[in-house]
Amino acid sequence: MTLRLYNTMTRQVEDFVPIVPVRLSLYTFWPTIWNYAHIGNFRTFLFEYLLRRWLEASGLEVFHVMNLTDVDDRTIQAAAKAGVTLREHVEPYAQAFFADRDYLRIKPAHVYPRATQFIAPMISLVESLLAKGVAYRGDDGSVYFAIGRFPAYGRLSQLDQRELRSGASGRVSSDEYAKEDA
Repeated sequence: MTLRLYNTMTRQVEDFVPIVPVRLSLYTFWPTIWNYAHIGNFRTFLFEYLLRRWLEASGLEVFHVMNLTDVDDRTIQAAAKAGVTLREHVEPYAQAFFADRDYLRIKPAHVYPRATQFIAPMISLVESLLAKGVAYRGDDGSVYFAIGRFPAYGRLSQLDQRELRSGASGRVSSDEYAKEDA
């Protein structure tokens, strides 16, 4: 039986053909660890689990990585409000997720990298983008991707750059707290 998936780039349902015939890397996301996972989150995890099990049952060796986004504005704000470290704030939610995953008998991923483990490479990447002129600093000090310098921007989601409006996201001009204090 052939697995057919929707290809966002072509907007068509197509036969799935792995790049390497017997191996597959599956990279998935879980929600940002700022609160307990809910049924909508677990619907996503269950789909990923079923996909993985189908691929394995089809004879593929699947290496599953599920990232843990353990730092963002909400987690930083909540930790600051509670007067605890970021790690102290997110860890109970992470452990609850793992317990819920086990209760639902969802097979664990092979690796769970945390965003906070890769801050230095992220900073390096942002500095590289700034140096190449494909990112810029806003008035508030935040760094933004210069989509006009990357012609393929929006291709996957089929966004037309000409139709994008500056400021449409409604983002405020400055952050509500100093990130270096987080």
